[in-house]
Amino acid sequence: METSPLISSQRIESAYSYSAYRHLIDELLAEGKTTGPNQSEMLTKYTQLNVQRMHRLDKTTVLMPEILAAIEANPKSYYWLIITEGWCGDAAQIVPVLERIAEASQGKIQTRYVLRDSNLDLIDAHLTKGGRAIPKLVILEADTLEEVAEWGPRPASAQDLYWSLKAANVSFDELSTQLHTWYAKDKTLTTQAELFQVLKQLS
Repeated sequence: METSPLISSQRIESAYSYSAYRHLIDELLAEGKTTGPNQSEMLTKYTQLNVQRMHRLDKTTVLMPEILAAIEANPKSYYWLIITEGWCGDAAQIVPVLERIAEASQGKIQTRYVLRDSNLDLIDAHLTKGGRAIPKLVILEADTLEEVAEWGPRPASAQDLYWSLKAANVSFDELSTQLHTWYAKDKTLTTQAELFQVLKQLS
């Protein structure tokens, strides 16, 4: 992949750190709001649930040894640019895993977070079957900002479940319930396994 004209050093510098992203969500919730231009009681409720999910995963996520070995084996440094929103349930299940990997990298991986609906040009360059699905991880070499990989919006088996539920025209609440049940049973292992493959390809 080539250096993306969409991702400049200024864009990286203006993106949120994880703590700033979490703080933004907390501040908005205190006002009864969520991220993005669309505001509703339902989206605020989803965001409250997502904060609980992220808090739990921040505390409980344990990385596979293979991930730690893959990080150790690669001498390069990267930015992990994550396109997300506070109301996105998949993001709440995945973002803490991305952050834990970055923490374990001892500075080799630096995460940056941008909101999808404030960066439509960026998400439109990283669509999933024509849709603006999030979260989306875009991996850039730190020194050149060359885009070298992307991943998301969810693990392949969860994506298959999502498409099958969509094809069956189930309600959004039912779709959300089944997806979060999948995440709860999986305990981040499939997400980690796919991210390990990404890390391996970078080596």
